[in-house]
Amino acid sequence: MNYELLYINWNPNEIAFSIGWFAFRWYSLCWLVGLLLAYIIVKKLYKEQKIKEELFDPLFIYCFLGILIGARLGHCLFYEPGYFLSSSTHIIEMFLPIHKMLDGSWKFTGYEGLASHGGTLGLMIALWLYCRRTKVGLWQVLDNIAIATPVTACFIRLGNLMNSEIIGKVTDVPWAFIFERVGPEPRHPGQLYEAIAYFIFFFIGWWFYRRRPEKVGTGFFFGLCLTLIFTARFFIEFTKINQVDFENSLPLDMGQLLSIPFIILGVGCMVYGMRKKTQK
Repeated sequence: MNYELLYINWNPNEIAFSIGWFAFRWYSLCWLVGLLLAYIIVKKLYKEQKIKEELFDPLFIYCFLGILIGARLGHCLFYEPGYFLSSSTHIIEMFLPIHKMLDGSWKFTGYEGLASHGGTLGLMIALWLYCRRTKVGLWQVLDNIAIATPVTACFIRLGNLMNSEIIGKVTDVPWAFIFERVGPEPRHPGQLYEAIAYFIFFFIGWWFYRRRPEKVGTGFFFGLCLTLIFTARFFIEFTKINQVDFENSLPLDMGQLLSIPFIILGVGCMVYGMRKKTQK
């Protein structure tokens, strides 16, 4: 069978739509859809658990800022520290969605580079701050966010797919994508692998929640989310090319190395959650 006939030629326009001079990118749209779905899901969970409604809206603000700041700093410090820490101009680019051109002018670029591991760390810090302010139980908040997180992660990876970034290694599998912006070789669609996995993980978490809602607040769902997402990430990384050159000298790529602590934390939280429930 000639698998070349099945390959998908991939080169979508990065711009979803424009309003005057402002162009709205597919990547940004996917982020917003993912966050909106998480907003709806967690709001439903808060209502079912009879948490005061006025405590919900601050949660979304904390999560949005925590994920965005953490993901941006994670990319800059984990993957390109040599660039972003090399001058005051580059430090400005780290925090603001702009880039200094060769002629000295500044160009709005959006945030070109966001790391999921950094986003996870940023989210965890933001939730801790939120719980300190509102006095809502930390484990309850972490579990509720964890139930919705795979949906957001799914759409973020779809955004990466629309950008033709975080591409896979060259392959001859029949479902390979030819990322035309990168080259003519068929490659693993690693972004799509992750998006599908995270979509499935959402339904696994939701299934557990519907059958054992009393586990919310034990840390079980938080641990389940971390374990599933970062275990999948660890193995899917084998199908991807390295994002930066220094990874070529590492025994595992940066994504895998950063996933290991989250997997350990996730398993620990699941065990803690199951034991805590058993002791009640």
